[in-house]
Amino acid sequence: MTQNKTIAILGAGKLGVVLAQLAIKAGYQVYIAGSGSPDKIRLSMRILAPGSIVATAAEAAGAANTVILALPLGKYTTIPTEALAGKLVIDAMNYWWEVDGDRPDLQSPDTTTSELVQAYVPDARVVKALSHMGYHHLIDGARLTGTPGRKAIAIAGGSSDDILDVSQLIDDLGFDPLVIGDLVSGKHLEPGHPAFGANVDRTALAALIHA
Repeated sequence: MTQNKTIAILGAGKLGVVLAQLAIKAGYQVYIAGSGSPDKIRLSMRILAPGSIVATAAEAAGAANTVILALPLGKYTTIPTEALAGKLVIDAMNYWWEVDGDRPDLQSPDTTTSELVQAYVPDARVVKALSHMGYHHLIDGARLTGTPGRKAIAIAGGSSDDILDVSQLIDDLGFDPLVIGDLVSGKHLEPGHPAFGANVDRTALAALIHA
C-alpha cells in the first residue's frame, strides 16, 4: 500500500466494529469514532474492538490517510469535511429507510449515493467498497489470500493508485477485491440490485454485477 497501515473508521455501529476487528487482526492501527463524545463508546470499544483508538471524527480522520465511512447514510452531512481533505475515503454506507427515514434526496435515480458523498467532500477521493456484504458475513467470511472459495468485495471508483490501496486493504481484511468500474458503477452495490447482500466468490460476484 502507498499509505501506512493506519485507518480511521467513522461509525461505531455493527459494521464499524466488525471492520475494526478485522483491521486490527490484520495488523492495522485503527482509529474509530462514534456520533458523539468519544467517552460514549470508549468502554464498549475496549471490549468489542480492543486495540482500537477512540477519538472524535475529526481526530480519527486527521490521523489516517484512509477513512472508512460506516455510519448511517442519512448522517453523511455530519462528517468532518475539512479533516477529510486529501484523504482516501471508502464509502461503506447504504440507504435504509428504517434508519434514515424517508429521504428522497438519498433515492434519486439520477445519481448514486457515493456521488452524493463525493459532492459533499469534494477534496477527498471517494471509493465505494465494503458496502454490499452484511457485517455478519464479513466477520464470519474472512479468509487468508488464496483460500479456495474466498469471498469477494466489490470496489467502484478511484484512481489506479487508490484502487490498489483499497484492493490491498480488502485483501488484508480477508477478502478478494473485485474492481467494477468508476464511482457511478457503485449503483450496482446499492440495495435493490442483485449484488447487494452478496456473500460469494469473485466469479459469482462479477456475474451478479452484470446480471
